[in-house]
Amino acid sequence: MRNKNSLLGSELKSLAGRTSRKSFTLIELMLVVIIIGVLAAMVMPRLVGRSEQARTAAAKADVDSNLATILDLFEMDVGHYPNALSELRTDPGVVGWKGPYLKKEAKDPWGREYEYSLEATEDKDYKLCSKGQDEVKTEDDICN
Repeated sequence: MRNKNSLLGSELKSLAGRTSRKSFTLIELMLVVIIIGVLAAMVMPRLVGRSEQARTAAAKADVDSNLATILDLFEMDVGHYPNALSELRTDPGVVGWKGPYLKKEAKDPWGREYEYSLEATEDKDYKLCSKGQDEVKTEDDICN
């Protein structure tokens, strides 16, 4: 019996030794957390301002390309530009309308409707703008 008990005890000691060798100490875990914190502190400042730049780029793409193409398509079908952007979604009752040209309401990346008017600009027969982040007419407005 003694043999079995001593054999069982030595297995337990060896098993206990193995588990303690396979686990991490508190110091090692703290060191990993500190390293991750330092890396995050180096990367985060570079990414913080990117979301506003992305919104501005998306609004510029909508004004210069996406909505401009839809407005030109409406003009080709009907013969004139719409009086309001809502005419791209619902039939205004004009001959040649083959819409809807938009699936949902046209909103800028900040969640506001684009400003649209038939006021001519240098190279367009209409004016399409987003007021940008500040929601006020300033030089940060994005227009065609």
